[in-house]
Amino acid sequence: MRPAVPWPRSLLTLPAEVGDRVDHTPESAYAHLRDTRPALFSSPPGDGAIDIMRWPMTEGQVLHRDEERMVLEDPVILPDGQHHRRLRIVPTRPEPSVAVLPLLDGQVVLVDRFRHATRTWQWEIVRGPGTADVDDAQNAAGQLQDLLRASASELIGMGRVQPDPATLAEVVMLYAARIDRVGELGHCTGIRRARRVPLAKAEQMVVTGQITDAVTITTLFRARQAGLGEEGPAV
Repeated sequence: MRPAVPWPRSLLTLPAEVGDRVDHTPESAYAHLRDTRPALFSSPPGDGAIDIMRWPMTEGQVLHRDEERMVLEDPVILPDGQHHRRLRIVPTRPEPSVAVLPLLDGQVVLVDRFRHATRTWQWEIVRGPGTADVDDAQNAAGQLQDLLRASASELIGMGRVQPDPATLAEVVMLYAARIDRVGELGHCTGIRRARRVPLAKAEQMVVTGQITDAVTITTLFRARQAGLGEEGPAV
C-alpha cells in the first residue's frame, strides 16, 4: 500500500482579486474574504452565539479554494469563553444554489446521480450551483435545460433550505417546475438515468432509504404540503 501523502498548502488557490496582495498566504485570503463578504463573519444579536475572533487578536485561514467551495478555518470564541478553531465549507460564489423538482404530467422526475463525496449513486432532484448575474428562477430554469434538456412552462418557488448548517454555509433555493419532456441527460455531470414516479412513490423511496439526499427530501415534503403532483403509474 502506498503511504499517505500530506496535502501541501502550496495547492491553495487564491481568488484572482487577491493578485495585487504581496502576502499570498491562507491568512491574507481569509482577510480578503472578511472584507468582501462580511455576512459570512457576522453573529446574530444576543447571548449564546459562537463569535469569530478578528485581527489583530488572531486570524483565520482559507485552507482550500476551488470553483465551487472554500474550506475555512475560523478562530472562534465559544459561549463559555474558550478559544477554538473550527472548520466550515463555504460556497465560492455568493449566489445561492438551486434545486428543482421537475413535474412531468403530474409526476416527479428523479435523476440517478453519482456523488463523489459519498462515493455512491443518489436518487435526487435537479440541482446546481449559483450563477452570477442570473436570478434564482432563471438559474433553476437553466439547470433543467443543462441536466434534462427540459424547458419549464411554470416555475413554483418553494422557499429555501440549509442542507447541513453544522459544517456547510450554503443556502439552496427550492423550486418545482412543470416540464413537457425529459431530453438528453447531462451525463458529464454524473447523471446516468432519469425516472418518473408519482409523488407518493418518491415519498416511499424516502421511507425505504432509496432517497437519502436532504435537499430532495425537503423539496418532496414541501411539494406535498403545496398540493403538487398527481397519482399515476411509475415509469
